[in-house]
Amino acid sequence: MAREDKVSAVAELTERFQSSEGAVLTEYRGLTVSQLAELRGSLGGSATFTVVKNTLTKIAATDAGVANEIGALLSGPSAIAFVQGDVVEAAKGLRDFSRSNPLLVIKGGVLDGKAISPAEIEQLADLEPREVLLARLAGDMKASMAKAAAVFNALPVQLVQLAEALRAKREAEGGAGAPAADGAAPDGPEDSAAAETPDATAGDAPAAEAPAAEAASE
Repeated sequence: MAREDKVSAVAELTERFQSSEGAVLTEYRGLTVSQLAELRGSLGGSATFTVVKNTLTKIAATDAGVANEIGALLSGPSAIAFVQGDVVEAAKGLRDFSRSNPLLVIKGGVLDGKAISPAEIEQLADLEPREVLLARLAGDMKASMAKAAAVFNALPVQLVQLAEALRAKREAEGGAGAPAADGAAPDGPEDSAAAETPDATAGDAPAAEAPAAEAASE
């Protein structure tokens, strides 16, 4: 490969590392051209599968700032799946193809600037696709909004019920106080009579004293 071609290849790989959401490194030793074409088709638009030269890829990884994450994985016949779409779909496509074609070995990769192991790629492949997760999230949000709307709609009814309960409580408390007031009313005449008794006694006293005065004058 001419020097100009190497420089161009490194620049292209660097740009892919920088613009992709992730990159999965694989070893494809023993896979045929038709099998590689089948793999590319299974990835769809989620990733592009590219056979690379290790030396040039190490330079590109250094330029892109991911050499520490993937440098040690660049040995043997290497190919990289650069992820542009759904990371889960790309991981699922690679995992499923490697199960039916064991010659494809998933070695690891980098996702959002962090190294990921083959086991972590397997875990990604077990997740639901982005569309399913978004649909589920939208359904949960719709259910939450419907529940909130039902609560808000019930508020006026609850307020009316509360006001009615308070009114009934006040009426009950007023009714309980009325008999006590009525019972206190009869005490008026008795108190009046009691108050008049000393006056009557006082009025009788001079009448009783009159004969005594007359006797003294005689």
